[in-house]
Amino acid sequence: MNAAAKEPTALEKKWAEEAAKHVPSLDDAYTAEGFKPDKLDEAVIDRIPTPTGWRIAILPYRGAEKTKGGIALSEETQRKQQLTTVCGYVLKVGPLAYADEGKFPTGAWCKQGDWIIFGRYAGARIPIDGGEIRLINDDEVLGVVNDPEDVLHMW
Repeated sequence: MNAAAKEPTALEKKWAEEAAKHVPSLDDAYTAEGFKPDKLDEAVIDRIPTPTGWRIAILPYRGAEKTKGGIALSEETQRKQQLTTVCGYVLKVGPLAYADEGKFPTGAWCKQGDWIIFGRYAGARIPIDGGEIRLINDDEVLGVVNDPEDVLHMW
C-alpha cells in the first residue's frame, strides 16, 4: 500500500478538527524561547480593550519555558514571573497618550510594538484569555528596551 494514500487515524482526524476550530489567543505568540510578537494574530489584538485617554495597553513579559541551562519551568512559575515583571510589550496606545506637549516636550516615550519598563505596581491588571494585560498611564513608562531578556527578571 502507498504511504501517501494512507487513511488518517482517528487521533489524527481529531487533531485536524481541533486545529480547524482553533481560535487565536495570546498563548499562540509564546514559544519555548518566550514571547514572539510577530506570531501575535491581528484578531487577538482586536479583542484587546482599546485604552482610553492617555493610557497604554501592555502585555507583561512572561519569559521562556526553559532556563538557559535547560531546566523546564512550570506554568505556575511562568505566570508568577509575568505578574511580577517590570517589562512589557506595548499592544495599543490611547488617543491622548503623549498629546500634552508641556508634559512631553520631546514627543512620545514609546509606541506600539516597543518593549518598555514600568513600575512593578503600575496600572490596572486585566485578566484575559491567555494571560493578563495592564493598562498604564503614559507617564508610567520608565524606559524602552530592545530585548526584555536584557532586563534581569527576579522575583
